[in-house]
Amino acid sequence: MKVKLLDIPTTPSNDLDVEELKKDTKDYQKTIAKLQEKLYAEGEQSLLIVFQGMDAAGKGGTIRETFQEVNPLGIRVFPFKKPTDLEFAHDFLWRVHDRVPEKGMIHIFDRSHYEDVLIQRVHNWIDEKRVFQRFKHINNFEELLVEECNTTIVKFYLHVSEDEQLERLNERMSDPEKMWKYNKNDFEERKHWPEYRAAYESVFENCSKAAEWNIIPTDKNWYKEYLVAKKICETLKKMNPKYPKIEID
Repeated sequence: MKVKLLDIPTTPSNDLDVEELKKDTKDYQKTIAKLQEKLYAEGEQSLLIVFQGMDAAGKGGTIRETFQEVNPLGIRVFPFKKPTDLEFAHDFLWRVHDRVPEKGMIHIFDRSHYEDVLIQRVHNWIDEKRVFQRFKHINNFEELLVEECNTTIVKFYLHVSEDEQLERLNERMSDPEKMWKYNKNDFEERKHWPEYRAAYESVFENCSKAAEWNIIPTDKNWYKEYLVAKKICETLKKMNPKYPKIEID
């Protein structure tokens, strides 16, 4: 899909009922928990959820809030940071394939295989030919999961504004409860905002139709959490997991 991120707002409209949407979010979270239990019990299909976004977009907080009702037996979260030497010695999808969900599970990626066509592209660590080769490999990889593994993939881009990001990064230097998140490199990466925006727009345009992107306005946490929970709830309902029945001779 063709997207211009500058044309998409990062805040909700003013006519929304905040308290009503917060209530709806809680209802979605409870429904997600019930459907996740059926998914785990059924053991026939799986769900992979990908979160991408600029630093301080709220990936970790969104994961924590959305799945607070879910049984931890049926869910795993994998953060993707700088590859280790061992991971660098393999193809870029090697470390990802080991973390995709087995049947019955929900796996969540905090960043993902898309980092290899984002940060590496922005810093010119790979050339454009290789970028588009990787798009092809990513699309084939995701189609493999959908077609061969009965995996549903949902991808979220958390769309934060530059001003809101700066405020959140500054909080990490002043709020004792957030200082553990501080990384001086986040301010360096912020200087490349236009390049990251262009790189994400290219990702959206070239991604597989097997798993299209959901762009989530993120400046207001309550709205972000509402939209993410709603989409995941709708996805699980569409997957329609069922409790297995006992077969009696």
